[in-house]
Amino acid sequence: MAEAQNIPAGSTTAGSIAVAAESTVATRMSAPPSYDVADFPVPHGREEEWRFTPLERLRGLHDGTAAATGSGVKVAIEAPAGVTVETVGRDDARLGRAGKPVDRVAAQAYSSFEQAHVVTVPKEAVLTEPIRIAVHGEGGVAYGHQVVELGAFAEAVVVIDHTGDAVLAANVDYVLGDGAKLTVVSVQDWDERAVHVAQHNALVGRDATFKSVVVTFGGDVVRLHPRIAYAGTGGEAELFGLYFTDEGQHQEHRLLVDHNTPHCKSNVAYKGALQGDDAHAVWIGDVLIQAAAEGTDTYEMNRNLVLTDGARVDSVPNLEIETGEIVGAGHASATGRFDDEQLFYLQSRGIPAEEARRLVVRGFFAELVQQIGLPDVEARLLDKIEAELEAAV
Repeated sequence: MAEAQNIPAGSTTAGSIAVAAESTVATRMSAPPSYDVADFPVPHGREEEWRFTPLERLRGLHDGTAAATGSGVKVAIEAPAGVTVETVGRDDARLGRAGKPVDRVAAQAYSSFEQAHVVTVPKEAVLTEPIRIAVHGEGGVAYGHQVVELGAFAEAVVVIDHTGDAVLAANVDYVLGDGAKLTVVSVQDWDERAVHVAQHNALVGRDATFKSVVVTFGGDVVRLHPRIAYAGTGGEAELFGLYFTDEGQHQEHRLLVDHNTPHCKSNVAYKGALQGDDAHAVWIGDVLIQAAAEGTDTYEMNRNLVLTDGARVDSVPNLEIETGEIVGAGHASATGRFDDEQLFYLQSRGIPAEEARRLVVRGFFAELVQQIGLPDVEARLLDKIEAELEAAV
């Protein structure tokens, strides 16, 4: 069973369900996954996976004309004792194990990076402090690759901060051993001219738990592609996201949860707010339940709050089921303006209109912000939301 809701307000929302006898992950893309750029034609914008993306604003990432420069990005990693941090070459066998590139930009990133960063948490280690990865743009073009690997029964939190100005294409791999628990917070707080296109691959081991919190504020164009696959039964994945799209910005989040293993769970919840002319947010949520994935339990949801005229949302949840032996599967999407009843309730108690508006937006995002679990990061993001609202007054 699936649920789809649509409340249009300067937006388009669509949902679909398919029950098929035969299917593969490649049904969600024009070409099978590959490390080779030549396996992907240059996109022209009419392909399903590129139809919402402003290709002319990718600054050459999609057609191979963006050459890496020495002033691309700097990566700094702070890790607690016991964690191994390595800078490795392209021939390291740990690179790319969590998933192959699924589009031309991801393949270009994989073919073009010179060095990768590998962070390893040993088995059974339980970290009490987060691993912090700072990716700072210095105005150039860069291609990157990062790997975070947890041994069996290890537990860790990783915070990745993206700041500055850059044109960046990257792949990020998360590999979880059996029984491991990993929380990743990826914050995109770029300067207004930055372009960021990335594929995030998570391979979840038996009885392992993966939580992703994606937060997107800055940048001219940000296009992120989180993907989940399971390496054993009993794995769980939670994908949370929040985005605040301003005038002229394009923010796109395309997710795929590939239930390829029996008795695994997934839960997806993304929320966005938009304000200003030509603010454009795109959310694509694909969940594939393969024939072998009996006992799957999955749900995905996207909510969008349109704060001003001139903003546009495209929200498309998709659910493809190849077996009837599942615990549950569903999806929902809704886009709308402020709830007039909420605003009236607050104003009737003496709260000024603008303050009431801020309270509603903070409440809209609060549930997802609380998923982070790091007070300093939560406070910074709430301050950022407040600053975005102030800018619109």
